[in-house]
Amino acid sequence: MKKNGDKHVLLIDDDAEMRGATAQWLELSGYAVRSFADARTALAALDRDFDGVVISDVRMPKMDGMEFLSCVNVLDSDLPVVLITAHGDVEMAVSAMRGGAYDFIEKPFEPDRLLDVVQRALEKRHLVMENRLLRRQLSGTEDRIERRLIGNSDGIRRLREEILDIAATDAPVLIMGETGTGKEIVARCLHEFGSRKDGRFVAVNCGAVPETVFESELFGHEKGAFTGAEQRRIGRFEYAQGGSLFLDEIGSMPLPLQVKVLRALQEREIVRIGSNEPQALDLRLICAANHDLLAECAAGHFREDLYYRINVVELRVPPLRERSEDIPLLFDYFSSRAAVDYGRPEIALSSRDLGLLLAHDWPGNVRELKNIAERYVLSSLPPEQRLEGVLQQLKKGGAIVAATSLQEQLRQHERLLLEQSLTRWHGDVQAVMDELDLPRRTLNEKMSRHGLDRKNYL
Repeated sequence: MKKNGDKHVLLIDDDAEMRGATAQWLELSGYAVRSFADARTALAALDRDFDGVVISDVRMPKMDGMEFLSCVNVLDSDLPVVLITAHGDVEMAVSAMRGGAYDFIEKPFEPDRLLDVVQRALEKRHLVMENRLLRRQLSGTEDRIERRLIGNSDGIRRLREEILDIAATDAPVLIMGETGTGKEIVARCLHEFGSRKDGRFVAVNCGAVPETVFESELFGHEKGAFTGAEQRRIGRFEYAQGGSLFLDEIGSMPLPLQVKVLRALQEREIVRIGSNEPQALDLRLICAANHDLLAECAAGHFREDLYYRINVVELRVPPLRERSEDIPLLFDYFSSRAAVDYGRPEIALSSRDLGLLLAHDWPGNVRELKNIAERYVLSSLPPEQRLEGVLQQLKKGGAIVAATSLQEQLRQHERLLLEQSLTRWHGDVQAVMDELDLPRRTLNEKMSRHGLDRKNYL
């Protein structure tokens, strides 16, 4: 939930006593309330940029609540309107909900009931406004980092700041992150927002290059250097001259080649296979790995001297489970883009669908989310069955879909809160205890139950 200054409510009720009491309940709960005695005046004060919730009585002179609701839907169909009446019945409630009302409450009502509805409506409104802001950002022609790294979570904000801080330097960067988190996007941002943006960005997936051609792929060869070398070939190092070279999955590079890469970085030159002439290098090196390279060094699978050469600056890309607040934004972006690409209509997620997304573990991270969003757009199932159907298809295909029982959702929510706090405080257990108000023993038990290690958040 956002700060109190963003908790806006527009209240309409022709009963001055009821209007005053309702406004007082809301204000005591931290809401900024604007009150109106009639719907026409309130309607004139509304626009599409209103980042809040509307509460309106139904039985009012001049313009009643149902007519007001219709006018609001024309102005902004995503603006949540909560209708209240002392004269309601089932037929009116059904009509109001079909007319686009967020909820319908009969008088007299408990203040907590109203506050609960308003809070949920406000969360939905903030999500809508964030999505609109995101789309405005993405529609511009100017390259901005928000367009490449989508999200409002603390981890993604911090990552964008780190990228902009070091992009202009030539310092070697090691990007750490699980598969599917977007490490190549981070590498491209370092290139595009740096001083070498006019040069080439050359990407090599070390895990996909056969060991027999690895040296030729990186350093090139002369004509006749070996059987099949019918002409000179420029290697990736030389091709990236003046730009950036991105070595993804560098941990899978064969040990003999690691020695040659280290020498090339130290001497700032390479020698093509079959040649004696060195070629000077002028490039920025960016590497990425999805597992602990220091552990690989200890196991003898990766050279420690190369590790320290490539890891002058380390950037960590958070997994999707640590930035769950970004899931709705990312899904909206990928589904909107898929709708355009495939000529399909956009279909908004329901609250239940949003719950399914947030309950999922996302082992494949952003790459998996993009795939699910595209399947969602292309699905022929009715809108209310689409997301669940897509997730079930993935489950049958071997992917893990999180259970949606209350117990499982509570377990996953607890894990999410712990992970977010550990990330926010960089593994400081005392700070996490203070924030979550937990005794040390309880926190240790919960971290152990969820398989969380503070060392992973330092």
